[in-house]
Amino acid sequence: MTSAAPWTARLALVAGAMAVVILLLFAGARSVVLVAVGASGTAVALAGVWWTLVHRGPARVLAAVLAVAAPVAVLVLYALAGLLWVVLVSLALWTLAVASGRFALAFALAEGTGPRSRGERRVGPPERPFLIMNPRSGGGKAGRLGLPGKAEALGARVAVLDPDRPVDVAGLARRAVEEGADLLGVAGGDGTQALVAGVAAERGVPFVVIPAGTRNHFALDLGLDRDDPSACLDALTDGVELRVDLGFIGERVFVNNASFGAYAAVVQSPAYRDDKVRTTLELLPDLLTHETGPDLVVRAGELVMDRPQAVLVSNNPYRTGDPAGLGRRSRLDSGVLGVLAVTVDSAAQAAGLLRGRNAPGLVSTATEDVTVDTREPAVPVGVDGEPLTLRTPLHCHIAPGALRVRVPRHRPGVPAGRPTMDWHRVRRLALTTVRTAAGRGPHRSRLWRMRVRVRVLRLPVRRETEGPGIGRPLDPAALRPEERDATAGHLVVEAQFGDAVHRLHHAGTATGRVVRHLAGGGRWGLVGLWLMELVVHAMRPSGCRGMRTVWAGWRRRSTS
Repeated sequence: MTSAAPWTARLALVAGAMAVVILLLFAGARSVVLVAVGASGTAVALAGVWWTLVHRGPARVLAAVLAVAAPVAVLVLYALAGLLWVVLVSLALWTLAVASGRFALAFALAEGTGPRSRGERRVGPPERPFLIMNPRSGGGKAGRLGLPGKAEALGARVAVLDPDRPVDVAGLARRAVEEGADLLGVAGGDGTQALVAGVAAERGVPFVVIPAGTRNHFALDLGLDRDDPSACLDALTDGVELRVDLGFIGERVFVNNASFGAYAAVVQSPAYRDDKVRTTLELLPDLLTHETGPDLVVRAGELVMDRPQAVLVSNNPYRTGDPAGLGRRSRLDSGVLGVLAVTVDSAAQAAGLLRGRNAPGLVSTATEDVTVDTREPAVPVGVDGEPLTLRTPLHCHIAPGALRVRVPRHRPGVPAGRPTMDWHRVRRLALTTVRTAAGRGPHRSRLWRMRVRVRVLRLPVRRETEGPGIGRPLDPAALRPEERDATAGHLVVEAQFGDAVHRLHHAGTATGRVVRHLAGGGRWGLVGLWLMELVVHAMRPSGCRGMRTVWAGWRRRSTS
């Protein structure tokens, strides 16, 4: 392990501590009020967003004003108190702490597991590849980039769909395989990709993804270059093969997800393609309050969800620990479906979304099969972005490793998702150091562990009076000269921080009882002991008889 992970973790701890210290130092007791006001303002803003979505007319306008005014009012209160800069600096430090902690965990994950592999295997070029290209996808991206001509130059047979005539894409792919095609591919959106991928899995031939659609989420999670679709044609000449899962809703394949509830109902509207924002705002109030739309009952394994407003069933789980990772999947070969359900029936539940993954209205799980049912005979569903209406009940399942995907050997790849923030793991990383001696790997430094061992000795009796060695005779040869020469009644407190030993010598019967009590308190007792010494030295920097301290210095011990 390199030093990147430990030092980044230490930066996270230092930045987090500084964020708290600055807040306490400059705001004092008011820091509690600052945090409470900030949390309350955020909760009110989220409630305002909820009211904006579930109301129309003047009520919606007032709710939108509230959603904007709440955080502004919080900032004004901070400024009037003269603490705005304190809050901003503290927030900046806390942001740095969280970001550093995530990077530290990501470094540790990368160093611990090495490069991720999807089970790639080298394969030879296909003999009779067949590609289907949709000229309407992505605003005509396939034709604009000259993909048909480039594919034909590589020996592929290309079928360009007629935008004015409906075509059975799956039937076209099946006929191509029957005529001898040994590879299928699609230049189009995710919906078209899913149709042909189902045929490729059914017939056992490899599949090539050319991201010529609008969003191309499947290509993104395969690690392909969405900005240069023509680079994906390299899979025909210099490719590797992967095995990935396919999701099924009934008999229909999906490569990304199937959505139910509010979103699926909105995209079914004929007006959605012409004006997405206005259509969404017009339909959401009735959908979110269950006045219209299906009352879903979702069964994911043993988990039952009643009347969620929105449900997303995905081919492998989406990342939910990191907001920046939403819409991304770390793997496509885990063999499970991801299920994300949202149930928000009030402004209080909307404010509860501040708790993130622990919010009561948010359910995230993984399972091999999902059942979606309603009282209606059919329900709107969005399958890889395509609006459909399917008969209920609907059964979703996953087919592990069903699809052979051919991808270029040289491609951007799938970036590893940042792990969920875990301060306990960050602290453990911060207490880790690296040995540079040959044959030795990373270990937990005893110095960083701050493991305290305290012995209280009464001299010159030279017997331990506290700790595990009570009554055991001491070895005079092991004592320092000042210990052997100490007068009766003196106490020696020895504290070991890993490989460093610090010995404190105290005099006085009353003080001795205090020292023994503090020393018996372990780490925090020793902190109290040091604080007591600082106070005494501050009051009487010289000639201190009640608590005379002799510093024996630091004695380093071998770390081996």
